[in-house]
Amino acid sequence: MAVPGQGFDPATGDGPAAPPGGRERELRTAYEGLLQIRRLLGGPADGTADTAPAPWEVRQPTRAVALVLEAAGIAPSALDAQGRRTRNGYRVAAGAEPGRAEVTWLGPPGGGAAGEEQERLTDCAAALERLGWVCLLYRGPRGRRFLEVEPPGGPGGRPVSSG
Repeated sequence: MAVPGQGFDPATGDGPAAPPGGRERELRTAYEGLLQIRRLLGGPADGTADTAPAPWEVRQPTRAVALVLEAAGIAPSALDAQGRRTRNGYRVAAGAEPGRAEVTWLGPPGGGAAGEEQERLTDCAAALERLGWVCLLYRGPRGRRFLEVEPPGGPGGRPVSSG
């Protein structure tokens, strides 16, 4: 949901489900803005191949990663008014270190999220890597998988040395 004066707020998977058809135009505008910023900073015309996250993305990785995933058409998880998960989907949260984001695949109890997490997190990684993010798949507590996402060169976004 958009907060007055703050622009588009991408779905992180920790909020209510968006109403059907209620966010497409705002999402498209926000994503096109991300690509335009990258083009203005010298990236390729399509904003994808051989590109790296823009400085604002590096400063706000949770927001940037959620925007990329939502724009890729990957469903976010959702919570009801009591804070219970109501659907399977991604959840983006701050990573263990500044400049990183963590992506998990969550859902309601008995909803099958654990069984689909490897495939769906692989889909998330593919969408993020197309836009220059570095994704590492790990196993966390209780064997659940998660993605650690960071810009090339680490949380500071420094270019990766080719030597």
